[in-house]
Amino acid sequence: MSALPVLTHPLPNPAWLAKLTEDILDPGLPIVDPHHHLWDHGGNTYFLDNLLADLNAGHNIAATVFLQCFWAYRTAGPEALKPVGETEFVASVAAEAVRRGIPQKVCAGIVGYTDFRVGAAVDEVLEAHIAAGAGRFRGIRQISARHVAFLASMSTPPDFGLLADPRFREGFARLGHYGLSYDAWLYHTQIVELIDLARTFPETPIVLNHVGGPLGVGPYRGRSDAVYAEWRAGMKTLASCPNVHMKLGGLAMVVNGFDFHENVLPPSSGELAGAWRPYMEALIEDFGANRCMFESNFPVDKAMCSYPVLWNAFKRIASGCSAEEKAALFHDTAARFYRL
Repeated sequence: MSALPVLTHPLPNPAWLAKLTEDILDPGLPIVDPHHHLWDHGGNTYFLDNLLADLNAGHNIAATVFLQCFWAYRTAGPEALKPVGETEFVASVAAEAVRRGIPQKVCAGIVGYTDFRVGAAVDEVLEAHIAAGAGRFRGIRQISARHVAFLASMSTPPDFGLLADPRFREGFARLGHYGLSYDAWLYHTQIVELIDLARTFPETPIVLNHVGGPLGVGPYRGRSDAVYAEWRAGMKTLASCPNVHMKLGGLAMVVNGFDFHENVLPPSSGELAGAWRPYMEALIEDFGANRCMFESNFPVDKAMCSYPVLWNAFKRIASGCSAEEKAALFHDTAARFYRL
């Protein structure tokens, strides 16, 4: 049996990104960026100063939310508690931003990791995250994105059917006890799994990352119309779960198949908006602006576009929305969901 192909995401190329600059659209519009990382993965370094360079590039970023990315784990102690090191690290970054007098609320929310399948031990892990977050800890992301045709994970690939695993659900059920939310990341082929989870735990707030992962690689290359139809049907059903919110972003990843990084010049905000509008407008229609939030997914998406251009693209996509809807999409939904 041959090994599965492994999809490697490109690294950001600052010189390439600098070939295209744009004026900032609607620079006064307040934004919460509800999805970014801090890390050093394969030479892709993105820490506080890197983040601040993007936050200060022209858009009015009021606050950010950090999402787990398997970084800065504890190197000693019980295995289940090692991911708490990531929350400790991010809380220290947030404190450093406060010490510097940074106007943006950097890492105002922190989403960490636990393996819910640890059973009764999950309470100890969640309590350790909450303590380490110093008032900023908001929830857990345990990734379930997996496909039989390829691998595209920075860590050990998740098990198939993770969200239905009784051990996973035993731990997941404890989120409500602590008032925490769940960030989901999976592919469009797995939406039915999240629908079942959301219906089983209707009181637990869930937000699906990256537009629900419409695939454009492997067996889905060149089949965008069929993928879109399948994805849209799943999204309409998922939208019937009132506890589920949606992140609009994350489409500049190799799994989506847009491949902007292969072009001579970086994409303009108009090009990005043209490619992504069908997905994001559909989600705003299905979920409503009060359950949708634009996200940067930086520095992952920085491999295909710059921060100013990305948010310009989102503003183009939302150009037909009312002022109230724009406030929700760019700031209020994220602030409310993550209790900022």
